[in-house]
Amino acid sequence: MLFNSLSFILVFLPATIALFLCLGSLSGRLAMVGLLVASLIFYGFWQPSNLILLSASILFNYGIGILVSDDRRRTPMCRRLILIAGLGVNLTVLAYYKYAIFLVGVASDVSGYAFYASPIMLPLGISFFTFTQIAFLVDSYRGEVKEYNFIHYALFVTYFPHLIAGPILHHREIMPQFAKQPMRMLSTQNIAIGLTIFVIGLFKKVVFADSLVQYVDPVFADHNPSLIEAWAGALGYTLQIYFDFSGYSDMAIGLSRIFGIVLPLNFASPYKARSIIEFWRRWHMTLSRFLRDYLYFALGGNRRGIWRRYQNLMITMLLGGLWHGASWTFVAWGGLHGLYLVVNHLWRDLWVAPRRPTDEIRRLLEAPAHLPLHRHRLGVFPSQHVFRCLVDPVGHGWS
Repeated sequence: MLFNSLSFILVFLPATIALFLCLGSLSGRLAMVGLLVASLIFYGFWQPSNLILLSASILFNYGIGILVSDDRRRTPMCRRLILIAGLGVNLTVLAYYKYAIFLVGVASDVSGYAFYASPIMLPLGISFFTFTQIAFLVDSYRGEVKEYNFIHYALFVTYFPHLIAGPILHHREIMPQFAKQPMRMLSTQNIAIGLTIFVIGLFKKVVFADSLVQYVDPVFADHNPSLIEAWAGALGYTLQIYFDFSGYSDMAIGLSRIFGIVLPLNFASPYKARSIIEFWRRWHMTLSRFLRDYLYFALGGNRRGIWRRYQNLMITMLLGGLWHGASWTFVAWGGLHGLYLVVNHLWRDLWVAPRRPTDEIRRLLEAPAHLPLHRHRLGVFPSQHVFRCLVDPVGHGWS
C-alpha cells in the first residue's frame, strides 16, 4: 500500500482521519492510540507476520531504554553493558535479515567452500525502525531522553508516514509533539498545508519519477548503448531518483502535517549544491544526521586531527553504503563518495582555508572608511551518477 496507490488515498487515509477524529473527541490519549493502531495496520498490510518482529523490537528497546536510563540503581558499568547488549541485539537482527545471504556469499568466496543459506524475506522498513531505536537507546544512556510514555514511544517508531521509507525520525523532535493538547483535533491550517505538500510530492512521484522510468529502464537494459543513450539514461536516472525519493518524502511530511505532526525536511534542493560536501548536506538529510551523530562522532569526528577525520569520513561512508544494500556494489559506492568527501575537504584545508582572511584582517576590512589600513598589517593572501542501482545516496560533509 504505497502512498500513491488508490487503496491508500481513497480508503486507508480517510479511515485513519475518521478514526483520529472520533477518538480525539474523547481524549488526546485515545487519538494517539488510534494513530498507533492505524500505523500497525498499515505496516501489517505488507506482511502481517512482520508485525511480530516490529512489536518485539519495540518492547525490547523500550525496556532497554528504561534500564540504561536508571543511573540511581545501576552503576555506569552496568548501564554500559546493558547498552552494548541492546545495541548488539538490534544490529544482530538487522544483520540476519539484511546481510546474512551476503555474508554467506563472502564466506564461500573466501574459503572456497559452497555454503548455502535459505532465502530470508527482508522485513519492510527494518533499517529505519532499527536506526530510530538505536538513537533512542544511546540517548537514554546519555540521559537525554525526557519521557518514557509507552504509547508515544510505540507511535514514534511505527508512525506510518515515515515507517517504510523515512524520513528517519529522532525522538527529541517527535515524541514531545504527541503530548500537545491540540493533537486530539485537526486544524484547517494543518490540513491545507499537509494536503498541499502531499500533492506536490505525489506530482513529483507520479508525473516525473514514474514517467522517466519508461525512458531510463531500456537504456540500462541495453548492454551496449551508444554514447548519447548512455548519457541520456544517466541524466534521466539522476532526475528519476531525486523525484522518486524526494516526492515520497514530501508525501510523508504532508501526511504527517495533516495530523499536526511536523516531520523534519529530508531534501533541500540537492542539485543546487556547489560542492559534493554541500550536496550531501542537502540529500537524505535525516540519514546523514544519524550517521554523523551516532557513527562519525562516535569514531572521534574531527577531534583527533585532520587525517583521523578523513579516516572517520571513509569509515562512515563505507558503512553508509553498506546500509543501503548488501552487496559489494554498495560498499564500493560508499568508498567512492567517502573519497570524494576527503578530496573536497583536502582542497578546502590546503587551498581554500589558507586564502581566507584572518579574523584580524576581516575586522580591518569591516572597519569604518576613515580608519587607516596599514599595508604591513594586511600582509599577503597567500564530483551523482556512479551506479544506477543506488536508490538513495547518503553522506555528509562533516567537518
